[in-house]
Amino acid sequence: MSAETTTDEVLEGVDLTGRTALVTGASAGLGIETVRALQSKGCEVVGAVRDLAKGKAVVDCDLIELDLADLDSVRRAAPDAAARLPRIDFLINNAGVMAPPLTRTAQGFELQLGTNHLGHFVWTTALLPQLVSGSRIINLSSRGHFRSGMLWDDPHFRDASHYEKWKAYGQSKTANILFTQGLAARGFTSYAVHPGVILTELGRHLTADDSEGLAKRLPTFKSIPQGAATTVYAAVTEGLPNGSYLEDCGVAGPVNDDLTAGVMPWAVDPDQAARLWVWSEDQTS
Repeated sequence: MSAETTTDEVLEGVDLTGRTALVTGASAGLGIETVRALQSKGCEVVGAVRDLAKGKAVVDCDLIELDLADLDSVRRAAPDAAARLPRIDFLINNAGVMAPPLTRTAQGFELQLGTNHLGHFVWTTALLPQLVSGSRIINLSSRGHFRSGMLWDDPHFRDASHYEKWKAYGQSKTANILFTQGLAARGFTSYAVHPGVILTELGRHLTADDSEGLAKRLPTFKSIPQGAATTVYAAVTEGLPNGSYLEDCGVAGPVNDDLTAGVMPWAVDPDQAARLWVWSEDQTS
């Protein structure tokens, strides 16, 4: 398989009848395609979305209201999800935010770290009892993790003068991979996924300069079915090493010399993963 592989190609010959999936960010871009692809193979899917009206207009599945930028919303939604899906085969943490101006969550966290990681941390740990043998957790990360490891001195940019939106995004995507490592260390099958560069609502905060810069560095973009392919690949492919970081429907190795592929060492450091888990528990307690 390759960067051009689509969800339908990954799922060719796959039967997911009797399996269940819970997908965050189900009402936009990759989430819509992930829901569609899994349903096409008989999987029962529940979507978690911020805006129920919007979700009902674009996806045909059971929906739960979930605002990952508000831990009170997360804690309300998780028991609802557990009641609807006593068993979860695929917990797909797809939702995210990228490169906004400095913004705070309801609990005062930097928005990207708070939404992309801490919201999903509370969501996922609350739902671990619903997982069974063979269940998988899939965390949407990004090659954006190249931009920064964990900024332990000031992860929430309390000193606003230090805020850099792309560094903050990179930190949150590194956290997604480290969280995957932490889950794997605790015996849960978990993968982190780089979907590629796709034109979706994730880019709603991009300025004209941002878009121009991306276009210069990345002359080709994936389609949405190509972008979601690695997510479903992680869900259904056997034999993947637990805790792997995946890109282009394959397991990525260490970052290469020209920084066009692979995973940074800071994102797969077991000490960093352990530190993040303890820090995340403290932040969300």
